[in-house]
Amino acid sequence: MFYHDLETQSPDKREARQWKAIKKLLERAAKDSEEFQARLDRAGLTLRDLDSLSSFSRLPPLRKKELISLQAERGLSWLLTCKPGELKRIYQSPGPIFDPEGAEHDYWGWAEGFFAAGFRPGDLVQMTFSYHLTPAGLMLEEPLREIGCAVIPAGPGNTDVQVDLMRRLPVTGFVGMASYLKVIGEKARSLGLDLRKDLGIRKAFVAAERLPEALRTEVEDMFGCTVRQGYGTADVGSIAYECEMPQGMHLSSRAYVEICDPETGRPLPLGETGEVVVTPFTRDYPLLRLATGDLSSLTPAPCPCGRTSLRLDGIKGRADDTAKVKGQFIYPAQAAQVAVQFPQIEAWQIVLTNSGGKDRLTVRLALTRDIDAGAFQAAFQALLKLKPEVQAQAAGTIAQDARRLVDERTY
Repeated sequence: MFYHDLETQSPDKREARQWKAIKKLLERAAKDSEEFQARLDRAGLTLRDLDSLSSFSRLPPLRKKELISLQAERGLSWLLTCKPGELKRIYQSPGPIFDPEGAEHDYWGWAEGFFAAGFRPGDLVQMTFSYHLTPAGLMLEEPLREIGCAVIPAGPGNTDVQVDLMRRLPVTGFVGMASYLKVIGEKARSLGLDLRKDLGIRKAFVAAERLPEALRTEVEDMFGCTVRQGYGTADVGSIAYECEMPQGMHLSSRAYVEICDPETGRPLPLGETGEVVVTPFTRDYPLLRLATGDLSSLTPAPCPCGRTSLRLDGIKGRADDTAKVKGQFIYPAQAAQVAVQFPQIEAWQIVLTNSGGKDRLTVRLALTRDIDAGAFQAAFQALLKLKPEVQAQAAGTIAQDARRLVDERTY
């Protein structure tokens, strides 16, 4: 079952629909958004230069750090296409940054993701995201009400109360962080409850943190429930979500998502890792090509669920924690996937130098015992496409909180 037919559109129809939505946004932003007008001017572009999805990528991305500074220096109105009083709500996230909510139906676009995760009319859902000033609680409650679920606005913390609510009420769904659902489960067990018999949680929609498969499996086993994750931001709302078959996160139909070179902002070939750049189809706060700072890649392989959208292959790190070496981006999150294969690695650090103008990639390894350097190099090269030099060091010589990527190159 699908929430609407947009989830199964053919690629041609989807692309035509996306361009139609973006074209309307561009026209409105060119008329009413001072931020967009200034961005066009800085890039030496006019609206006529952006006449297709492919040319749309010529528009320089708007970065999160820029968004914070623009709001502080120019005011929120500079980025809107309406008056602030015509919005539905204005939230504030850490930064600080204002997160406007327009008056459009299902503004944040999460209903599609909740339905894919198995939420249905008649579910009673415990919401553990905050309702105070930040958007998460209300952002994720409204789509549940749209589907036909009832919501308990529990908010975060008060674990004893959370357990009591689940015990005394027929709660079938949970929304929050997977790590917190585990805490609730552990607390319930300490009170002598059988999580599968005494509590009725059968589905969980989680966000706001990475979801390791080990944590997913642990929580699912605890409660006898399914755990599915969504990916979005407080600025734009839903970007992607998992379906009943968690093999990547389907791109939401309410936004246009690109994977781009973090340096140039231009789209990368399908399958390559780059920065997630998203354009939500929201007219009052037109965040055209917002660079999220998150790294991912897209997979085109068909999903057994029947949805035809491309899928994000997880979140692989941050774009501001990367560097390019010999034409390849080095992502510490990928290097971490290599390091975890070698239990003798206590800590590690990538160091980039360019003595004599030649890039040199060295991985320092703090070791509890000897390592097969060749095996490490091969594993590193298989994932990151570059063969590093390995510098073995004694345990304790690299701090656990040391920077994972140190770029000492000079130009």
